Amino acid sequence: MFFQGRYSRNMAAELKRCFWVSLDKPYYVEYHDTEWGVPVHDDRRHFEMLILEGAQAGPSWETILRKREHYRRAFAAFDPAKAARFTPARIEKLLLDPGLVRNRLKIQSAVKNARAFLAIQKEFGTFDAYVWRFVGNRPIDRKRKSRADVPAKTEVSDALSKDLQKRGFNFVGSTIVYAYMQAVGLVNDHTTDCFRHGLPQGCFLGCGHAMLGL
Repeated sequence: MFFQGRYSRNMAAELKRCFWVSLDKPYYVEYHDTEWGVPVHDDRRHFEMLILEGAQAGPSWETILRKREHYRRAFAAFDPAKAARFTPARIEKLLLDPGLVRNRLKIQSAVKNARAFLAIQKEFGTFDAYVWRFVGNRPIDRKRKSRADVPAKTEVSDALSKDLQKRGFNFVGSTIVYAYMQAVGLVNDHTTDCFRHGLPQGCFLGCGHAMLGL
């Protein structure tokens, strides 16, 4: 096991983390420590992150993270089958929800993407089986050492973006897709000086803190 023994919360606060983490925002630290970069194999989680990363185009990720529970309620707990059935009237109702980024194109695209998501599930069995093929079924780890080493997009995100667009997805440009890939663990972009980089790739939600004894 990477960590041995129990660590106090003060010790946990002193851990080295990725450059983008705002240490004065506990929810941001929690997201980094327990979710970001953990390999995802649950289709509903894949759909969630595609919606959230698409909504981020414009607003900051911090803004989207704070609105996450609003999105969860609005999009039927990120159930793509239910979201795919949203009617124009339901979309109009969502546009009145102050807890969402009230951009008509983004909300309409989320519903359209849900339908495209279901088509991929039908073709490949699961969205997870489809998307992990792009990285050879294991996370890409380039062992990024600093902020300067972390790209905004890659050839792999270009390929995935192009294929998703061909299948009818919107708001899946290569930069958005790469952010999604980072979030769901298709790539491990925790910098090598971040404590999270060294944790096992199979570590599930919450295990970062569990292994610290928090």
